[in-house]
Amino acid sequence: MTGTLTVADLDRTPGEVFSTAVTTALGAGDLVVPFGTHLPAAFPLFASRPRYPVRHLLKTAQVTDGPATFVYEPPKGALTESGTSYATTPEAAFVPRLAQTPLTDLVARVPVPEGLLDHPELLPQFVDFRVLVRLSVVENQSLLNGTADGAITGLLNLPGTRHTDSPLDLEGAVTEAAAEVEETGGSCDGIVAHPFTYWEMVRTGLLGRLQLAGITVSRTRMIPRDTLLLGDFRAAFTLLLPSVAHIALRRGEGVDGGDVFEASSRIGLAVHLPQHLMTLSWKSGNE
Repeated sequence: MTGTLTVADLDRTPGEVFSTAVTTALGAGDLVVPFGTHLPAAFPLFASRPRYPVRHLLKTAQVTDGPATFVYEPPKGALTESGTSYATTPEAAFVPRLAQTPLTDLVARVPVPEGLLDHPELLPQFVDFRVLVRLSVVENQSLLNGTADGAITGLLNLPGTRHTDSPLDLEGAVTEAAAEVEETGGSCDGIVAHPFTYWEMVRTGLLGRLQLAGITVSRTRMIPRDTLLLGDFRAAFTLLLPSVAHIALRRGEGVDGGDVFEASSRIGLAVHLPQHLMTLSWKSGNE
């Protein structure tokens, strides 16, 4: 049996709402609690510490559920160095057209600790702090590397993006690549880095200088250590949010036959300007 409950109390966390549903549910079957919000963004610690997921770099749009139409503006022919008149800029040759993208469900599953359901005081925090953070990891993976159904290609694999293999050290390579991003008419507003590279930026003071320049750095293990992703993320992409999500208790579906919590949130990614994105490797990529 599957129970479905409508969430109306937006003043409570997803974990609190789900815990209430579990304690009041009848029967021992599956329980599915729908949410009209984007669940990865509900992870509580995002509000109190500046660790930005990939999602934070993108602009967002609320959409209806179903394939979404957007404007795609690829370059016409090979990109050339920008001149000093509009006619000689790369964007003068961009060719806008309408395109469509499907939506897809992000899903994270976490085993239910034995006996947890007998302790309703522990359930909200486990869902809010342990289940939702897994869903945020899945979102980072999906946005960077794509989804199994092909609905999202992944920013690291996107046709039309550029790549620089720099002979410079980290700071020199980032400085040069950020300027190169802007050759297509955008502003380099974001970087995705592996935590090892992020903390090297902290050590050298590069992170603070990037922040002064208006660049937000997202750190995630879902990108290789020797790669950076730079771009005008807000102009180039839109994260599409249809407000379709759920947290579920799935009975007997764990690998060991136990129960699992399932968190799911539906998204899409509109790619407007892939040429505004650049992957970077550099001489000291393993520092």
